[in-house]
Amino acid sequence: MTSQADRRVLEAIDARRERIVGFLQRLIQLDSVRGKEGEVQRFIADTLTTMGLTVDQFPPDVESLRGHPAFQLPDLPFSGRPNVVGVLRGTGGGRSLVLNGHVDTVVTEPADQWKDGPFSGAVREGNIYGRGSSDMKAGLAAMTMAAGTLLELGLTPQGDVFLEYVVDEERSGLGTLACVARGYKADAGICCETSDLEVMPACIGRLWFTIRVRGKPAGIAARWESISAIELGIKIVRAVDELEQVRIQTLTHPLFPDNRGALPCAVTMFNAGSFPSATPEEALLRGSMGLMPYEDLEGARAQLVEHIRKVATEDPWMRQHPPEVAFDGMAAAGAEIPVDHPIVRTVQEAFGQVLGRPPVLSGRKGAADTRFLIRYGSTPTVIFGPGSTAQMHAMNEYVPVDNVIVATKVLALAILHWCFR
Repeated sequence: MTSQADRRVLEAIDARRERIVGFLQRLIQLDSVRGKEGEVQRFIADTLTTMGLTVDQFPPDVESLRGHPAFQLPDLPFSGRPNVVGVLRGTGGGRSLVLNGHVDTVVTEPADQWKDGPFSGAVREGNIYGRGSSDMKAGLAAMTMAAGTLLELGLTPQGDVFLEYVVDEERSGLGTLACVARGYKADAGICCETSDLEVMPACIGRLWFTIRVRGKPAGIAARWESISAIELGIKIVRAVDELEQVRIQTLTHPLFPDNRGALPCAVTMFNAGSFPSATPEEALLRGSMGLMPYEDLEGARAQLVEHIRKVATEDPWMRQHPPEVAFDGMAAAGAEIPVDHPIVRTVQEAFGQVLGRPPVLSGRKGAADTRFLIRYGSTPTVIFGPGSTAQMHAMNEYVPVDNVIVATKVLALAILHWCFR
């Protein structure tokens, strides 16, 4: 049943539609390709201050995080790239809530493929365009405007509310890890990543790997005496494909009924050779491996290493010159909370009030910062946000305006029901 307070909130968000669109447009227009998050963070900090929140700005401290089990070495310095956290203290006695989102985006190249330019924020046919519109500035706008609407209506929470705007999600995830290390934890969390407005209590993990295969090089005239690293590499590509099929057949999860999208395991880059008239000495293969939420990183690494070892023993050359498997770049564990957790039910009920039907309950087929909140922050976190996952990192990326308004309403009611009662 929708209460009078709920109706006030929903009507207020409808009345703020243009303001919400304008705020999202401004976020898109501020280039925050990873490494350049400073300007958008200043804008967000000013917005939160105007809203009346206490604002905490801090860059991830690489040295203090280095010993953490979830640490990944960043490839860019954090100077001028702070996290921003807006803090709204409750009156006491209520449940606390984290709303989390990342401000960094992927690159925009090739720039000439953008119809309006990557940072236009153009509105056409009910969609807002620009890099980060779906992933995930729409989510940032929704959570900001949801909290702002509640405050403007004079609604004061009993529990604390933390709005987290983090950097470097697209690479290391150290932004959210730094928030956890700084002590930002709550009774529950909502990660406002793009989710197609589906409620996602689980997300997969992701591992990047490198496999180096060494052959026996020779000039092209003596290639019959060589052992081509390319041909050996092709065997390894097929071996990785075989492992993918094994994992698809053996690893299941109720939130991933079509587990192929959750468990891709494939070589996606293949580099070999330096001269057309010579067989290559080595091939360098790079790839990506999806993990179920319940898998641990070490177990997945060991499975890949052992599978490659077994395949190599079947080849006379590789038996004596085994491929070298390494793991670099992304190493993100999956994470999940029970589907009947109170924060999941709260978001589901809020969605039902807004759209008059239950939401789809699913798992996210991509890594997310929820792993830090759930695994290390003692903060059970569900994913819910506007935008299609198909638009993530896409040319001419866009998000439907109606999607953003619905998400703002759902988040506002979820905050109200969780923290204000």
